[in-house]
Amino acid sequence: MRLQRPMPMRIEGEWINAPETQAVCAMLTGAGYQALFVGGCVRNALLQAPVADIDISTDALPDEVMRLAQAAGLKAVPTGIEHGTVTVVSGSIPHEVTTFRRDVESHGRHATVAFSTDVTEDARRRDFTMNALYADATGRVIDPLGGLEDLVARKVRFIEEPAARIKEDYLRILRFFRFFAWYGDPENGIDPEGLAACAAHTDGLARLSRERVGSELLKLLAAKTPVQSVASMRQAGVLMTVLEGADDKALGPLVHFETEWHLPPDPIRRLAALGGENLQEALRLSKVQARRLDKLRGAIGSGQGLGELAYREDAAFALDAALLRSAIFELPAPENASEDIAKGAEAVFPISAEDLDGLTGRALGDRLKALEYQWIASGFTATRDALLEG
Repeated sequence: MRLQRPMPMRIEGEWINAPETQAVCAMLTGAGYQALFVGGCVRNALLQAPVADIDISTDALPDEVMRLAQAAGLKAVPTGIEHGTVTVVSGSIPHEVTTFRRDVESHGRHATVAFSTDVTEDARRRDFTMNALYADATGRVIDPLGGLEDLVARKVRFIEEPAARIKEDYLRILRFFRFFAWYGDPENGIDPEGLAACAAHTDGLARLSRERVGSELLKLLAAKTPVQSVASMRQAGVLMTVLEGADDKALGPLVHFETEWHLPPDPIRRLAALGGENLQEALRLSKVQARRLDKLRGAIGSGQGLGELAYREDAAFALDAALLRSAIFELPAPENASEDIAKGAEAVFPISAEDLDGLTGRALGDRLKALEYQWIASGFTATRDALLEG
């Protein structure tokens, strides 16, 4: 993701040239206001990475943005109007339009803000320099705080004083590690000033909702190679603060196995490798996520073979369990794993209740279970007749 083009830069992409997006910019600039793309859409466009969300900053006040959108025939939704944000839907594309702001007072999670007409003031209240990049409707990049240089160097750096930025919102501690995992340069390492500030303010993490912590941690673990970030979290005391009892020793081997087996990053699989206490409560996982995590962690220490795991769950689950076992117990990837898993995933138990005449209720269930275990122990090879005669 290194940038090769000389500065200053101009961003490009289908999203910025889309008539729907240009219409939102025109409704503002046509009335004499600024319309500047900001944050992730600019950063990702410069990195030639996909752009998911479009954020626009302006010196127009929220009520004026609402009025201009309605006059232009666009849908305006006051999604966060008290904080200066209006969602303008053009075509089917949502655009978060937010008035320039400056912080008046911070509360460790939310800040009291005042609206501004100065893009530099707006930039100073953001978290990292690479997120304080703006671009006008033509794609011309505006860099009030030197974020472009940091982006080229893949340096995740807090804006101005790290401790001040953290005190504005303690979630920025987790975002610091997440952004390093996604955009940082592992060869140059994590920013030492930012790391020290995170280590000094871990107590502030207790102020965050568990949903916010869980969401941020799962985003971090979804990065291609989060190992160095998580190790830095441990070093700073952050990992134990948000995941009591977690251990990142198995994460590196797991990521190595994932690469060997050409598996995409999976935050729940990686969370199972980290372990910890009361993970669902600590991170407020969804029911689906919690159920899968519990099953994976249960499979790690179970005596079930890979074929049985594939038969009872599916092939993907069995492979996840195999790699987790190898990573946690410091073992090589199991031999014949693919064959065992494929065999179990395709197996169909040849006995049904109709085959056991005269048995009902609990006796029937116990007999079916015993025959199933016998069939699994045979490597799924025992036939119906052999099982019934046994």
